[in-house]
Amino acid sequence: MRSNATRWGLALAAGCLFALGLAPYNLWPAIPLSAGVLFTLLRDSPSATPWRTGLAYGLGFFGVSVSWVYVSIHVYGPTPAALAVLLTALFCGGLALLHGFQASLFYRLGSRHLSWRLIQFASIWVLFEWLRSWLLTGFPWAYAGYSVLDSPLHGWIPVIGVYGCSWLVISLGCLWVESLRGPGVTSRWFVTAAYTGLLWTGALLWSGMNWTNAMGEPIRVAAVQPNVPLTEKWAPRHRQRILRAVEDTSSMLIGQHDLIVWPESALPGYRDQFRAEINRLGEAAASQGTALITGVPTRDGTGRFNSIVALGNGYGEYRKQKLVPFGEYVPLERWLRGVIAFFDLPMSQFTAGRANQPLLTAGDIKVAPFICYEVVYPDFVRANMRDAALMITISNDTWFGASTGPWQHFQMARFRAVELGRDLVRSTNDGVSALIQADGQILATTSQFTQSVVTGTLQPRSGQTPFAITGSLPIWVFALITLVLGRDRP
Repeated sequence: MRSNATRWGLALAAGCLFALGLAPYNLWPAIPLSAGVLFTLLRDSPSATPWRTGLAYGLGFFGVSVSWVYVSIHVYGPTPAALAVLLTALFCGGLALLHGFQASLFYRLGSRHLSWRLIQFASIWVLFEWLRSWLLTGFPWAYAGYSVLDSPLHGWIPVIGVYGCSWLVISLGCLWVESLRGPGVTSRWFVTAAYTGLLWTGALLWSGMNWTNAMGEPIRVAAVQPNVPLTEKWAPRHRQRILRAVEDTSSMLIGQHDLIVWPESALPGYRDQFRAEINRLGEAAASQGTALITGVPTRDGTGRFNSIVALGNGYGEYRKQKLVPFGEYVPLERWLRGVIAFFDLPMSQFTAGRANQPLLTAGDIKVAPFICYEVVYPDFVRANMRDAALMITISNDTWFGASTGPWQHFQMARFRAVELGRDLVRSTNDGVSALIQADGQILATTSQFTQSVVTGTLQPRSGQTPFAITGSLPIWVFALITLVLGRDRP
């Protein structure tokens, strides 16, 4: 019999282990093993301890997986270190509460039968991931399913999406850990080997499917990474230098590429402040048949927006719908604005764009644009793809600094490309910028914290993956059904 302190210590360590399955470490077995340990700890828990065991796991889980929040608050806030530690702890602790509730629900609903308990554990896990995607505006980060991107289970991604992959990973981990426990170890090893083999075989079969088709000729693409420090980004004394760099770099690329993509807020102010410069860029690009797409804040009588505009041989404007709390707007603004620097950042007065905005175009190609944080919402991205032939995501990951954040963000962008079967252009201010193929392979990429341009050819595509057709609804319904069917009858 384990003591409570031992149980909670193991849960904390298992939560920390989870982060190793995400980028940049990509040790994908760490995530199923992490979940499997939690499953075993909860299965053996006395009735009074599941919530605390889940909370301890959540503290390790979020304390390591999203530790980059401290960098954003302290370095770029800027906020004193002690206060940044406190705010980060409150953020991670609040998220950890969800794992406490998740563990309690599992304990209360859990069947006496091991097979049903395992299924229920994976289903509850997925439902709580979904809960995190919308609760208090949502934080759909550090999902278990992302670990399969560079694993043998990769083929499942376009079929069942990230939530479905989470279910597979969690159930697999529970079997792995339970197979080491007696009695009946031999039979459990057999079941575990059979289930693992089934998932591997299914992934291999799905990988051979051509879910989407090439549409027209490949296009020449350039993604620019300007590497402008945040301390200079919005400072008036640097404005002209930044504008000259945008014009000079664009001039070198125009005519050599069909599409040029600049990152989020590449221009250091609102669009109406740079009409002459933007018109020159647009005219130069149009004369050479180049579409130039860039991030630039816009404003009108309805508000201020974090936007993407298409110039030259491109057309359209997209206004960001999923805004980052404190970075782009301040919750409870009346009370919090100005209390500390982190609650009064530059460009933190944006308005969310409306739903169902038209796609951008680059020549005759329809392009689905996503700004920064938006690409981490799987069903939001799916809903806004419509009939786009290419995906673009732009970001300013400078806020993450030299942490794991940019790599996790990059991993999720790659995952979206595979889910929906579309090539993807990713342009960021200081990395990681890349050209990504529809199977998630990286065609070309940049190093972090360098001024560079990544170039190559991408293929516009048509058709839909199974996930693009169904979204996450099937896995949510499946999870709910298993919770009901697996309950013990009186």
